[in-house]
Amino acid sequence: MRPKDRNLIIVAVVACLIIGVMAPFIASNNPDGLEKTAQQISSKEESGVINSPFTDYQITLLGDNPFSGIIAMIIGILIVLGLGYVIALILKKRKTKENSE
Repeated sequence: MRPKDRNLIIVAVVACLIIGVMAPFIASNNPDGLEKTAQQISSKEESGVINSPFTDYQITLLGDNPFSGIIAMIIGILIVLGLGYVIALILKKRKTKENSE
């Protein structure tokens, strides 16, 4: 990996983590239109949607506070980055395998 690419990735990961830490403090407590509609629909009938592991971006064991949201956001960011990295590795191996044939 080129140093320029590595530095870009580091800056992007740090930016994601900063946003994840700040989000619980600057997010609105009032639900948006999509969330309000989902609450209205789910209160009337049972939906077939799988429940989120971090409902409302909080870890239930830590209670309803901003730090619970920060930890949930950081865990989510790391999971998405990890999945992206694994997919990139698979695609890279696949591409090099096709080029060698």
